[in-house]
Amino acid sequence: MALFVKDPSVDVLAERLMRLKKVNKTEAVRIALENEIARERDKPDLVERTAEFVRQFKARANPQGGSPADKEFIDSLYE
Repeated sequence: MALFVKDPSVDVLAERLMRLKKVNKTEAVRIALENEIARERDKPDLVERTAEFVRQFKARANPQGGSPADKEFIDSLYE
């Protein structure tokens, strides 16, 4: 099956990769597509990214360093 690319900027990118890798244009396109697929596949999913965000947020919050929100503190907010 043939792949026809009508965008000249894509052709320029393929030629740049072709020269860098010293391969033909077909191989350059194959390399680029395989690398992009691998990058997307290895990207953490939304749950993993959210869990990492929460871990970083908790680490920055430093819950042991704050003052307790006891009755006296809460009452002082309304005096």
